[in-house]
Amino acid sequence: MTAIRAIVTDIEGTTSSISFVKDVLFPYARQRLPAYVETHGDTSEVQHWLHEAAKEADIVEATRQEIIELLLGWIDEDRKSTALKALQGMIWQEGYESGEYRAHMYPEVASRLHAWRGEGLHLYVYSSGSVQAQKLFFRYSESGDLTPLFAGYFDTETGPKREQVSYQRIVEAIGERPEHVLFLSDVVQELDAARAAGLHTGWLLRPPLEVPPQPAHPAYASFDAIQP
Repeated sequence: MTAIRAIVTDIEGTTSSISFVKDVLFPYARQRLPAYVETHGDTSEVQHWLHEAAKEADIVEATRQEIIELLLGWIDEDRKSTALKALQGMIWQEGYESGEYRAHMYPEVASRLHAWRGEGLHLYVYSSGSVQAQKLFFRYSESGDLTPLFAGYFDTETGPKREQVSYQRIVEAIGERPEHVLFLSDVVQELDAARAAGLHTGWLLRPPLEVPPQPAHPAYASFDAIQP
């Protein structure tokens, strides 16, 4: 692999375990969402995202409780809703700041990110979680505050992660040609979309998953195996 100038990384299953999000963050937000909406529902930011959720569901008029039930259902189905992700990020912020949890990082991730940045590579995040949630994730990680390493963040407002155009928008936003960008993810469909946009790709297959003999993308068991 040559001429890589920027690395864009996914989070779940790539830098961090899926179980942390599924077993810690999602239940935390689900438990606290009703009270959070009731106590913060009059703020302009929360009102905006409640309105966006209703619009996404094609609801013309609904009570606050009906919107809460809608959002809880979306959490249960892991819906990739920008409005839901924004509200979850606000709730997670309270948990991070109160010290109730720290974001999981695979053991080698922080050192490898530091090394890549030290080599002059520009680092970015692209995740279905909101930009706010991404910044919290890396600010309050088990490996300390990693946010100074990143030059930017992208979420589903850029576009769905399984669509080619989303990656075209990212490379345009960061001012690089696609052949100079490496995208890391554990999801083949995301990697397919990135490759269709001209990016290099890296498929993270964390143990106990095994790298197949003929993987659909360059495959790695950890960041340490990646040589940009």
